[in-house]
Amino acid sequence: MEWLTGLYASQPFWLWLGVGVALLGIEAMFSTEWLLWPAVAAGITALLSAILPELGLWVELGVFAALTVLLTLLSKRFVKKVNPDDSPDINDVNLRLVGQRARVVEPFHNGSGRVFISGAEWAAEIEGGNPLVGENVVVEQVLGGRLRVRAN
Repeated sequence: MEWLTGLYASQPFWLWLGVGVALLGIEAMFSTEWLLWPAVAAGITALLSAILPELGLWVELGVFAALTVLLTLLSKRFVKKVNPDDSPDINDVNLRLVGQRARVVEPFHNGSGRVFISGAEWAAEIEGGNPLVGENVVVEQVLGGRLRVRAN
């Protein structure tokens, strides 16, 4: 622990910058979106420690904590504007199927059949009409492992 206090005493900028880079590295590995703002706060604290070396460890820790909370709260407001809750998750592969065309690979009987879309076969259900093998249908909804489709 003595080496850490010695490092801080001689180079607080590099210590805070190291904390920021470590947090950013962990964020890049796991993509949690929780460590991005503490990493930015550590970077800002590093700059403050370089500009105002007389602040001291406790003030810098307070600045780091306050910036982390402030940036996290501000980012939540910004993310809500950019990606509101009612818009679909762009990383959800199943939701991206909605609106796409699928090709019938097994005929529909009693509203159930199979379709091929996005490199995979899916069980599908349809109301009214029985499209033939090879015809296109449009995906309306993903229901677990089944698709609800409509005739094209």
